[in-house]
Order: sequence, then C-alpha cells, then structure tokens
Amino acid sequence: MDLLINIDVPDLAKGIAFYTRAFGLAVSRRLGAEAAELSGLPARLYLLQKLPGSIGAARDPRRYDRHWTPVHIDVVVDDIEAAFHRAVAAGAHAETEIRVAAYGKIAMLADPFGHGFCLIEFLGRGYDEIAEPEAPS
Repeated sequence: MDLLINIDVPDLAKGIAFYTRAFGLAVSRRLGAEAAELSGLPARLYLLQKLPGSIGAARDPRRYDRHWTPVHIDVVVDDIEAAFHRAVAAGAHAETEIRVAAYGKIAMLADPFGHGFCLIEFLGRGYDEIAEPEAPS
C-alpha cells in the first residue's frame, strides 16, 4: 500500500509557489501542464490544477474560498513558531494562534486556496500523552 495526497488548486504555479515556500518542498516532477509531484514529506503530494466551478466529487462544483472538509493535512514540525511564520509569509491564512494541548503545540491555518491544515509540534510523548492505557492481557 501507498498513500498519495492530492490537492486541487485553481492555479498550478501559485500552488507550487505556496507549498514549496511554506513547507520547503521541492517539485519532483511535472505531470503535464496541470499536475506536479512535490517531495519532502513522508507521503507524495500532488497538486492538481482544477478550475473553480469544475465538477468535483458527488457532482459538487469546486470552490476555492475557505471551506471545511473533515479530511485535512497535519504537518508535524520541529519548530512550530518558525513553521507558522514561514507558512503565513508564503500566503497561508492563520485561523488560530499557536496553542498548547496535552500532546504538543498546534495551529490551524488555510492555504491560499481555502484548504485547511494544521501545524503540530509534538511535546513529551506526543499523542501518547492522551492515549488510553492499554488493558492488561
């Protein structure tokens, strides 16, 4: 099995500019005029140029204003303050300040195309800080 992440963007050049500046990713290869593979994350990231109003899943027209989807990307970073400022400087919209949770620090942002993402810096044992203890066998 493999995991691929595909992100629709209305303008491929602007998408590449944002994701390379915000996260330090690099273009691995171009897949024609309307798609690019980016490297630098544990999963391959593909930017796909799809025009606003074109039909996406479930016959729903694509829109690039801020929208909510329960599926989003969490980018785990070593220094959330630096990553937060780099993402905002690249064009991300900060939706929250950096806050501290039991598992670490988190900030919620949106890319310039309306897709939400979180930056997370794990502290201590990360998600194990909030995991239920395993029952003895």
